[in-house]
Amino acid sequence: MTPAATVNLAATANLAQAQHGFLSPTGVEIAFLLVGLATLGAALITVTTRQLVHAALWLVVALGGLAVEYLLLTAEFIAWVQVLIYVGSVVVLLLFGLMLTKAPIGRSPDADSGNRWAGLAVAVTAAVALVWVVVDAFRTTWIDLDGPAAGTTRVTGASLFRHWVLPFEALSVLLLAALVGAIVLSRKAKEDTGSGAAAAVDVLPGEKEGTR
Repeated sequence: MTPAATVNLAATANLAQAQHGFLSPTGVEIAFLLVGLATLGAALITVTTRQLVHAALWLVVALGGLAVEYLLLTAEFIAWVQVLIYVGSVVVLLLFGLMLTKAPIGRSPDADSGNRWAGLAVAVTAAVALVWVVVDAFRTTWIDLDGPAAGTTRVTGASLFRHWVLPFEALSVLLLAALVGAIVLSRKAKEDTGSGAAAAVDVLPGEKEGTR
């Protein structure tokens, strides 16, 4: 191949890469957008439904959608961590908390605090701030989805413990607090059950508590 042909081939490749953008999405990018919309819908249902068990199950869908997004971004390790820790542990912890606190299974009017507009304003503000920070930080960063996986265990571990040690430890403390809270709630439920049983035994057969 002549040098001129090589230069023309490189120029053609650069032109094709430059033409690739938002107006010419690939199949992976379309799948990423569709999964993102489904995840967003599941998250909205999670925070708007009045049935606590349904909220926990829709949270599973939202967290699973995030895992699929990580897979599409070639971050396989982060995707499986998302499934194992959040879908497999945190949601199960929430369900156990609901059962131990004897939360209502059906529709509960107490699940609505009445501050929907304030919550919506805070959520929109946080979403806009987060999107602005992410877009500003990664404006010129493109992930080669057809290349080697960028989210391997080695690369993720090096980046995590070199640049993100403090957030990683803060997340560990948060998970520990959730575990301790679940233990405290379970012990309180057992104590309430024990005191109720003792009060029932204290009443003699055939007598009412108010006539003793």
